[in-house]
Amino acid sequence: MVQYLLTRTCARRPRYAAWALLIAILLLHPALFADHKKPQTATPAPADLLLEGGRKLSFERVLSSERDIRGKPGFWKKLVDVVAGEPEYRRMVRPYGVAVDSHGRVIVTDPGLGGIHIFDAEQHKYKFLERREKSRDSMLEPQCIAIDANDNIYVTDSKAGKVFVFEPSGKYKGVLGSIKGGEGYFKRPTGIAIDRETQQIYITDTLRDRVYILDASGQVLKTIGQHGEKNGEFNLPTELLIKNGVLAVVDAMNFRVQTFDRKGNFQSSIGNLGDSEEALFRPKGIGLDSENHIYLVEGLWGMVQVFDREGQLLYYFGKRGKGLGEFQLPTGLFIDRNDRVYVADSYNRRVQVFQYHGIKLSAQGAKP
Repeated sequence: MVQYLLTRTCARRPRYAAWALLIAILLLHPALFADHKKPQTATPAPADLLLEGGRKLSFERVLSSERDIRGKPGFWKKLVDVVAGEPEYRRMVRPYGVAVDSHGRVIVTDPGLGGIHIFDAEQHKYKFLERREKSRDSMLEPQCIAIDANDNIYVTDSKAGKVFVFEPSGKYKGVLGSIKGGEGYFKRPTGIAIDRETQQIYITDTLRDRVYILDASGQVLKTIGQHGEKNGEFNLPTELLIKNGVLAVVDAMNFRVQTFDRKGNFQSSIGNLGDSEEALFRPKGIGLDSENHIYLVEGLWGMVQVFDREGQLLYYFGKRGKGLGEFQLPTGLFIDRNDRVYVADSYNRRVQVFQYHGIKLSAQGAKP
């Protein structure tokens, strides 16, 4: 019947050929008419974690590929997919660092792909950034990420020894730490944070056991630390953050987090090695919520620990596994201005998003 319809229509008037093809497709694919859905076994989301004082932590969503932000396809999109085949959506391979800009775009480094995912859920848009220059300044293994006040994107490359800078649009802007011959100034840059008040850039050089303070143009102003176990010394420092004038550095192989003022003067230390719940074994990403609680990824046990500023463990969430709310080798962490918590769940190839419902603090630090 379909063949007869096509033959008769095309013989009469060629302009009807496209309509005949459409009718044929609809006859062959009646599912396009209906809203039938294949039965799926949905993975249950974890229950809300109820906390002291009416606070709670809720699971929100997962980002694992471009498809997650494209929205529900309409009729014509389904039709195109039938004719041309469903597009191949880019998926995460080994997400590591995560950050969110002022427009709510989720930006994720992926050293497994040698590039950066940008997820814009509000606009249902996706972009992948990479830099494959053979002659100079190729991006090899992007690691951690920071966003400045103008939404420029700064990415450390642990293999190239440099920091790559992109405009909000994704256009390549330049590189920090590229020296003569194309080599990188840093030995192994990992963590990066930008002080929005001073515009200064803080970078951990893991193999040098130091934190570098750079001005906005990339000139080194000062270094913090040296190898050791004392206060102000480091043993393979990794991620860091700076907020409200406080610099927090994950001192990985000393199994602690050290805090400093923005000039590098030591303030306090959180965590230790042991068998208690407060112990740290493989600390990774770090974040700070609106109540100044410190969130720390514990990579070995697949959880996120939450401490107060005095170093007291308040609670933790997650465990090793593949289900929602579970992690396998989690790495980066970011908390946005609305207390939404993003965790790079590296071995599960995804970013999991949680919502912390806390008690907002006033500008003076008191509860409203």
